[in-house]
Parts: sequence; C-alpha cells; structure tokens
Amino acid sequence: MNQPLVLASTSPFRKSLLEKLQLPFTTANPNVNEAMFDNESATALVKRLAQAKAHACAESHPHHLIIGSDQVCVIDGAILGKPHTEANACAQLRAASGKIVTFYTGLCLYNARTQTTQVICEPFHVHFRTLTDNEIAHYVTKEQPLYCAGSFKSEGLGIALFNRLEGRDPNTLVGLPLIALREMLANEHIAVL
Repeated sequence: MNQPLVLASTSPFRKSLLEKLQLPFTTANPNVNEAMFDNESATALVKRLAQAKAHACAESHPHHLIIGSDQVCVIDGAILGKPHTEANACAQLRAASGKIVTFYTGLCLYNARTQTTQVICEPFHVHFRTLTDNEIAHYVTKEQPLYCAGSFKSEGLGIALFNRLEGRDPNTLVGLPLIALREMLANEHIAVL
C-alpha cells in the first residue's frame, strides 16, 4: 500500500470488521459532535458525520487514507440513537417488534494527501419478528446492547430477534460496509486481494 490507512473510529466493532480485509491500519479518535441538524434526513446525517469523522483526523494523519463511518437506525420515520440504558433498549426493541427497521450507514474514504473525498450511504433492512416483553427483557439483560443503534448485536444473540435481513452487505448492519469500502479503496488504487 502506498498510503497508510487509518480508521477514524474507536468502535471495537468497526475495528474488527476492517480487520477482515487484512490490510494494515491504525485507529484514531475523530472526536466529532454527532448532534443532528434540524430537519436533517437520516441519509444526510450519516453521510455528513462519516465525512466529518474522516476529515477530523486529517490534520494528525496528513498522508493517510482515512475511513469515517456513522450509522443510525430508523423506525417509523424516527431516527433512533444508542439507547445507553436498559430501559431505553427495551423501549427501542418494543418499537421494532414486528416491523421492518432500516439502518443507514454513512461511509467516507478521505485521501488526506490529495484532499479527495468519496462518501456514500448504504441502507440495510432488518425484519424483526414479533417479540414478547419477556424476550426483549431477557435479550437486553443477557447481551447489554446499550451502545448499539437499534439496541441489538446482530453478530451475537441479536440474530434471534429477526425473521429476515435484507441488504447488499451484512457488515453494513454492524457498522462498516466492507463491499463499498473495497470499491472506494480500488478507486485509490488499493487492491484488497
């Protein structure tokens, strides 16, 4: 690789996903305010934040390719963030029960050397089965998905909450669309294989 790669994230989930590509990389904390703007759509929000995270690390990594990513969960048109408490996680899962929930993941690859940006929004649809309050409470207690948008970990026990998953890349649901990232890296003349 002619340019070093940096992941603008402290998420252990995103780090683990990026490791699948078997490319050397480092991580950096982008320290970006993730507040939503008034009347901002989910797709605009995740694209803006993914780009902001990548650009925030450019000063300390001026010769790198920087990956930024952000994700939101949308239920019935409402954007949900991370629950942070068990009560909020249970409420989010009750709201999702029996519905199709869409996750929007923004992905940005910023070339700090050339100051060029690639940014996309990748959707992923989760078809929740109808859940009982006992199932929800048991799941939240057991897996503690308090820092996950949508209040579940699809890579863990959360898979038991769904009837079906629909999207181009299952990694998108965890927070880093690797198929799209491979395409972006190819645009920067980096071949994963």
